[in-house]
Amino acid sequence: SLDVHGYTTDTVFVPVNDFINDNIKLGNKKIVIIHGIGEGILKKEINLLFKRDKRIRKLYISEDNMGCTIIEIK
Repeated sequence: SLDVHGYTTDTVFVPVNDFINDNIKLGNKKIVIIHGIGEGILKKEINLLFKRDKRIRKLYISEDNMGCTIIEIK
């Protein structure tokens, strides 16, 4: 998992993108991004940035924790 609390919409792309690349290299198929609930700004930004990413099979909010986005990697 990657915790992005404290990041802004301008700075969140690089760490999440690097985290996805690292997990592709490691062969992991599912990762968790912890963005918190708050006003939902980071959740929306992560969804906008990565929903059309060809490396990602599926992107969704965790049923157990609304402050986490689960990303399934192809």
